[in-house]
Amino acid sequence: MSTALHPTGLPSLADIEAAAEVVYRAFPATPQYQWGLLSERLGTACWLKHENHTPVGAFKIRGGLTYFDQLARRGELPHEVISATRGNHGQSIGWAARAHGVPCTIVVPHGNSTEKNAAMRCLGVNLIEHGDDFQAAREHAIALAQTRGAHMVPSFHPDLLRGVSTYWWEFLRAVPTLDVVYVPIGQGSGACSAIAAKQALGHPVRIVGVVSAHATTYADSLAAGRVVEAPVSTVLADGMACRVADAAALAVLAPGLDHLVQVTDAEVAQAMRALFTDTHNVAEGAGAAALAAALQERSTLRGQTAGLALSGGNVDAGVMAGVLGSA
Repeated sequence: MSTALHPTGLPSLADIEAAAEVVYRAFPATPQYQWGLLSERLGTACWLKHENHTPVGAFKIRGGLTYFDQLARRGELPHEVISATRGNHGQSIGWAARAHGVPCTIVVPHGNSTEKNAAMRCLGVNLIEHGDDFQAAREHAIALAQTRGAHMVPSFHPDLLRGVSTYWWEFLRAVPTLDVVYVPIGQGSGACSAIAAKQALGHPVRIVGVVSAHATTYADSLAAGRVVEAPVSTVLADGMACRVADAAALAVLAPGLDHLVQVTDAEVAQAMRALFTDTHNVAEGAGAAALAAALQERSTLRGQTAGLALSGGNVDAGVMAGVLGSA
């Protein structure tokens, strides 16, 4: 279901500004703060972009809003949409589908976050559990869409990037002095959107991609120059628990990223605790991955202004309690 995409086909500044108008009908720009304790921990000026402050607690809602807006503008709203998720993409699609009056079915793997599942059901989503990981859920969703004649919403698509790019556009405009930003990679929309905003604004910021050391398809694929499937064993970073990279995302990431950092679940847990201690914000595993990567590279950041994406805060209470209790 991927749409071929090349860096020159990323959303333009005009596209992003138009997307912001769509996004802001649902919620205002999210804040970014220079938390003193976080800067002290990193040993340099550090800004944190709070995408955990959207109505679904994660950045993904921006893409869902613009994806459905584009369908509506083309007169192509379907009778039903189907997608697959570990949670935040599903909430995004559920939210936007409800706003447009379109029935929505979301497939999640068995053992998915109970609280993300509950949040999706609350949005009117018909939730189906299938398979042991995201890729299995995705393949089942594609088959269901074909059988039912429904519209399959992919995890990576130009119309999703239009919306997601707005958060990086906000961040780079609000803090134009940023030297380097860290962004987690799940299926790639967040990192590709950072590249889009950088290009649209002509900003010199360096973009560092962050992947789980226990889900390395993007690291392996970028190293090989082609899609390389990799096993997934992360327990904490479900938002980065992808087994198969998206080829279209790779085409953007390869020339657009400064470099990649791999973070372990232990490092992610440490970063979740640090974010709670330093900012009293709750971060899910993927939401803390940017800080985990920056802490790895702390010695190289002195004198630079660093930006981190707290991309989501949707972590189950029991998981967060376990992370805090393991300090």
